[in-house]
Order: sequence, then structure tokens, then C-alpha cells
Amino acid sequence: MASTADFKNGLCLVMNNDIYTIVEFQHVKPGKGPAFVRTKMKGITSGKTLDKTFSAGEKVETARVEKRPHQFLYADDMGYNFMDTTTFEQISIEEKLIERANLLKDGQLVDILIHDETETPLAVELPPFVELMITYTEPGIKGDTATNALKPATVETGATVMVPLFVEQDILIKVDTRDGSYSERVK
Repeated sequence: MASTADFKNGLCLVMNNDIYTIVEFQHVKPGKGPAFVRTKMKGITSGKTLDKTFSAGEKVETARVEKRPHQFLYADDMGYNFMDTTTFEQISIEEKLIERANLLKDGQLVDILIHDETETPLAVELPPFVELMITYTEPGIKGDTATNALKPATVETGATVMVPLFVEQDILIKVDTRDGSYSERVK
């Protein structure tokens, strides 16, 4: 159990039969009436965002969640297979627990959120940026780079990323895993 005074970004709470993590919070003390804490939370398993207001000093149930480093090995019909980098144990995780699974490449390091009491995986967090090789894209037209035009490009994982016209095939690019967008070319 924790009080609203213990709130911080990243704290995991159990509410509505789901585990929520605090994205942001604000302690408000109005001139009239009691103080309260306004929070924005994201469901770890559902991905839904929730705005909730707590009275100051209210007790809430916390969940013990650990981030453990894992390495992506391969995907098969059973799911995505990862190896714990400390114990070398392998774990299979279904695709619905992985946001932007199409950006995972073999050997990539990720963090898996694991519920400490039940030892069940809750979600897979990719690093903020991944470097991927472009396997196919249409050639850019010379002189057409003055505008901010984008074209589709297929990367080595099979995902399609919108890239600027000057980006060509067999070039390494950096992709933002939060929204799947092109970030920059890798030198």
C-alpha cells in the first residue's frame, strides 16, 4: 500500500483488475477545499490511458513490477522468443504484449516488464530507437527534395517506414519505436 504522497512517475498501481503505471501526476491545493492529486495513468496490459483524481493522503495498492533485460531470439507460431541476459532462460511472449513487434530484429536487446509476485510477463519495451537496413524503396527523383515529401521503404524486419525522398536502398536508418517513424540516417 502507498499514499498519494509516495506518487512518482513510473509507479505501478493495481486498479480495476489491471496494473497501471503513472505517466504524470500533479498535487493540487486549491484555495478552498481539500488538496487532491490529479494523475494520468497508462494500463500496462491494456494500453489504455486513464485520468484519475485521488484525495490527498488516499491509500492505493501498488504492484511490484520489474524490468528485466532480454535479447530477442526469433519469432515462430508460438510467439516471440526472448532470452534473459542474466540467467539465459528462454521465454515465449505473444505478439499482443509487444508494441511495434514489426521493428524487432534478431539479437536486439529489450526490457520485459514482469509482475514480481506471479512472474508473468506484462509488456515488452523496445529501446527508443532502432537501427534498421532498408531492403527496398523506390528511387528518389532528382531535384524533388525541396519539399518535405516522404516515400515508403521496407526495412529488414519487413516493416514499412515512411522516409524522405533522398534515402535510398541498402542504407542504415534510425527508426523511432514509439511511433514507427524515420529519425535519421546512420553514418
